[in-house]
Amino acid sequence: MSDQTTIRVGERPAALGALGTYFDGESAVAHPARIRIEEGQQALVIEFAGRHVLWSLEDVRWLPDQADRSELVLANAHDPVARLITDEMRLAKRCPNLTRRNTHVRRSKVLAWAFGAVASVALIIFVLVPILADQLAEFIPPEGEKALGEATLSQIRTVLDETGIGELPICENQDGLAALDMMRGRLEAHAELPIEMTVHVLDHPMVNAFALPGGHIILFDGLIKAAETPEEVAAVFAHEMGHVESRDPTRHAMRSAGSIGVLGLLLGDFAGGALVLFLTERLIEAQYSQAAEHEADNFAMVTMEAASIAPGALGDMFHRLADQYGESEGVHSHFQTHPTLTERIALSRAWQMDAEARGFAAQPIMSNQEWVQLRAICQ
Repeated sequence: MSDQTTIRVGERPAALGALGTYFDGESAVAHPARIRIEEGQQALVIEFAGRHVLWSLEDVRWLPDQADRSELVLANAHDPVARLITDEMRLAKRCPNLTRRNTHVRRSKVLAWAFGAVASVALIIFVLVPILADQLAEFIPPEGEKALGEATLSQIRTVLDETGIGELPICENQDGLAALDMMRGRLEAHAELPIEMTVHVLDHPMVNAFALPGGHIILFDGLIKAAETPEEVAAVFAHEMGHVESRDPTRHAMRSAGSIGVLGLLLGDFAGGALVLFLTERLIEAQYSQAAEHEADNFAMVTMEAASIAPGALGDMFHRLADQYGESEGVHSHFQTHPTLTERIALSRAWQMDAEARGFAAQPIMSNQEWVQLRAICQ
């Protein structure tokens, strides 16, 4: 007998024995039941609410993952929702397949559904979210983009503050700011950005720089200290300007926020506390696509050449920092994406040689005194 069978009340079996509680799987009602074994049919007979149900003894399964081991919780292999609860432990001896895996549970089907669920989440995070983010980024008004950048900067400053009671300081040495403004003006005069830049130097030893939505460009004091020449700082500055020009930070922030939102729903972090920190980390160590990094490099070298700044300084900065900090730290890690760093260094130096062949002559971006003042911007 493979499936449960309902017997009409007029066909009542003879004697009934043990007591239990029966859940029919159709309602939340716990039905008091009387239970016996029908020897002729080799079936478990369950009488409840004026009805009789027969479970073949071969189809009775035990559900062992229960806290109360003084009772048997039984199920029918062909009915995944009905349950019978009884303290008549002797029934276990009469059911030959009590501990066998339920036949209605097909592992291949479960694995197929699991694979489909994972594939769906991956499709949303890696395909649909990026597409929607790229499209929506075009419709964000400048003031909204600026506000997003300011809020993100505040969050980053809070996360990076080592005191834990405030925000990481922004460097405000006036002589250093004047030197930085000179650099900014030299580059900005030869670039057409869709939004006005806001430039800050954070008082932190991290060797890094990044752009945020709304034209925010963030340099770290550690980057300025690590550079040997102001041209190397200008090269990184121009690269980040390239991301601003393409609105990469806004697209990246929206992609990250969308992906994190999906993960928050899956993981139950509806408040988003832990995921906000993850988003902050993603923005600090933003890894843009191959095309975005290549375009930012090209933008930097075009702008630097137009501003009479040696475009090869970008490759010099990458090469020296790679030698000094290894393959996974500092600004090298920030820029480490495809195309490979070696290819990007070679491209920068090739650009420099080509520019010189066309008669390019670099002009100092600032005096030695101004360079000293820039390096002391956080003092």
